Amino acid sequence: MARQRKPLPVDHGNSKYSKKTSSQNEKKMGIFSYWKRVLACICLAVAACIGYMGYLETRVNTPFDDQKMVIKTGLDVPDRYWGSYRPGLYFGMKTRDPYSLVTGLMWYFPRQLRPDGGGIRHWCEEGDNLDRYGWVEHDGRTFGYQEIEDGPFHITTSFVKKPGGNHGGDWTARIGVSTQDVQLQGETISFLLYSAIEEKTKGWIKPSRFGNRILTGVIGETEGLGAFTVKLYNHSGEVEHESYLSTAAQGLHVLKETVVASLRLVTDRQRGNQKRIVLPGELPPTTGPDGKRAEPNFVVTQVTARVPFELDMVFESGSYMDRPGTLMSSAYTQELNWLRDDFHHRFEEVFGLQAKGYKNDEIAFAKAVFSNLIGGMGYFYGASRVESPYTRGPVPYWKAPLYSAVPSRSFFPRGFLWDEGFHGLLLSSWDLDIELDIISHWFDLMNVEGWIPREQILGQEALSKVPEQFVTQRNSNANPPTFFLTLHFILQNFADKLTEKEGRLGTLERLYPRLQAWFDWFNVTQIGDLPGSYRWRGRDATTNRELNPITLTSGLDDYPRASHPNVDERHVDLRCWIALAASTMSEIAKLLNRNGQKYSNTYAYLADNTLLDELHWSPHTQTYSDFGLHTDAVVLKRPPPPRSPSPGYQMHQNPDKVRVVLKDPELRFVDTSFGYVSLFPFLLQILKPDSPKLSKILDDIRNPELIWTNYGLRSLGKTSPLYLKRNTEHDPPYWRGAIWINLNYLAVRALSHYSKTDGPYSNKAQTVYNELKQNLIKNIAKEYRRTGYIWEQYNDKTGEGQRSRPFTGWSSLVVLMMAEIF
Repeated sequence: MARQRKPLPVDHGNSKYSKKTSSQNEKKMGIFSYWKRVLACICLAVAACIGYMGYLETRVNTPFDDQKMVIKTGLDVPDRYWGSYRPGLYFGMKTRDPYSLVTGLMWYFPRQLRPDGGGIRHWCEEGDNLDRYGWVEHDGRTFGYQEIEDGPFHITTSFVKKPGGNHGGDWTARIGVSTQDVQLQGETISFLLYSAIEEKTKGWIKPSRFGNRILTGVIGETEGLGAFTVKLYNHSGEVEHESYLSTAAQGLHVLKETVVASLRLVTDRQRGNQKRIVLPGELPPTTGPDGKRAEPNFVVTQVTARVPFELDMVFESGSYMDRPGTLMSSAYTQELNWLRDDFHHRFEEVFGLQAKGYKNDEIAFAKAVFSNLIGGMGYFYGASRVESPYTRGPVPYWKAPLYSAVPSRSFFPRGFLWDEGFHGLLLSSWDLDIELDIISHWFDLMNVEGWIPREQILGQEALSKVPEQFVTQRNSNANPPTFFLTLHFILQNFADKLTEKEGRLGTLERLYPRLQAWFDWFNVTQIGDLPGSYRWRGRDATTNRELNPITLTSGLDDYPRASHPNVDERHVDLRCWIALAASTMSEIAKLLNRNGQKYSNTYAYLADNTLLDELHWSPHTQTYSDFGLHTDAVVLKRPPPPRSPSPGYQMHQNPDKVRVVLKDPELRFVDTSFGYVSLFPFLLQILKPDSPKLSKILDDIRNPELIWTNYGLRSLGKTSPLYLKRNTEHDPPYWRGAIWINLNYLAVRALSHYSKTDGPYSNKAQTVYNELKQNLIKNIAKEYRRTGYIWEQYNDKTGEGQRSRPFTGWSSLVVLMMAEIF
């Protein structure tokens, strides 16, 4: 029989049972509500944390939130629309459009051509071993004239621009070859002149004969240029034969490889079975990985001729309707000669070298040095690869253009932040608007943090020239803020030209918030532990390969710093850069009627020689120095083979040398390495003119056992333990004794300043100024005549040029030394 269940009592709200149950339920609900709130807070905190981390992650590639610096570009600046903006090539023209038609030149001597394409000149390659090449006249806007010595052959490239129409006007380039060797008259040379468009360029190109002319040209149309033609004219000499190629290239960085793969050896039966190297004409369209048909984007005309020979490459805009005549032949010659004469007159007006007594060959040298700097300016478009501590790896920066000079057309054909500040000293002397345009482009690359990537690798052509390990830029790493040097120079020399509210002054108005952010970024990210101290970030404290961990961010790479990087480091050069920045910000604030008290106070604080001495003056050596955890007792040694070799270990293996510390480091001044860093309070003119330390520095500069040579100031004193020492087994010394022209310019500039400023050491400064300036000018010009090049650095024992060439980036500052413009 089923057991009956006892009925539950009815709850009328006032029974003992009801009250007990209600209390228990409320307690349970309270606990549940509490944990709901806790869980909600945790979820909210996690979401906030994730959101904040995402915010931090995106800051590195978020643009600075303010009005753009570049407000006019492309066709809005027609006189700078076309230019020789492909500095990594011996000759190439392009527009200042993100996706542009480009033109270029390759050449080779058929008897020297190798099956792998060796012998074809295209990129500026040090391995080509040309005796000389570079622009010898270039005004940055309308024309350029370049000379190339390829063995016994003298090749010239020039161009002239002509305004007209609505799409940037016309231009003509003339390419010629000659030789003084009578036996080589009649030698065969092949010029390859091409036009190409990038993948994202909206438009098309194709070959055209233009009636019954023998040389194949190009017709095309793009969004930026409208309709256009490129025609080739034989100006003088004998054409042997002509052929062309029309195909789809995989990118601008492989144009030469595309040509090499297309060349054919054929037999000309009409000329006695003579062998010829020709291009195959129009290749059938290919299909890409996406299944789309690859339309032709690369048209090359090969003109094989006998030396001497000249031809004209004529670009004509379809919108130039009232053209008085084609810019070719005698019309081109006349226009080019007029522009060259005007360049010579203007060069003298700006730099005054003839008035200073320089000889014609010395003036020609200065013109060539300057012209290769301004003619080596490039226009780049693309996205950098950047990284921050909050990203999982490298991420792309936003796509942006860059209009900039480059350090070296062969080895560094791209923008470098601290180099560009030095370039700007010379460029602003010649054309202030060009320099302000360059500054504007650079500061549009600033992110929301106030950081600018130190090396700009934008586009396929630039990327193809950079080793992978140097591509990614890290947002914790700085570079010397040398644009403050440029701006200080402009304010000192050209303040009267900064008047137009909508022009140059307007540029400074837009620039000011970005300069504030840049200044603040340095003061947040590079600050030291002690008040008034600064420390370069980016040094590797864990390395066991480097004799002295490099400080790439300082621009002085392997210059000796504290041997064991840590938070106690104090870098005297960075402190001086920030002092210069504060002074310049104060001056700009006054010009713009802004409140610059913050900057004038900062400068007064950082320029206080007493505080400077407390942080950086070594009482032991009586020199300015870095401070940090340091020992000089470090060597590179090859590790012994393991006692118990692992399987597969071969006894003949030769492992790399590693750093061995022979004596524990201690906190101290890094005062045994006197050199450029020791001079920064002097170089940036922070040292008071009546300071006895100035007299000591002048004596040290003039000491041959330290940094004085007959060719300029060496970067590191001969007494330093790391003088001319390799930093790794594979890395030769870089800033450890060689003579660098940018820091020597600062030295000459400082000597000029102290020689003209009232003080007890002005006469001593004047004497050293005269000697150093003449030594530098004499040696750089001598090496140019001997080798055909300006060099990245100069040997401190012989004065010979070394490392990359031509290096008409900051080494071109020799022109300002000659002109005594500081």
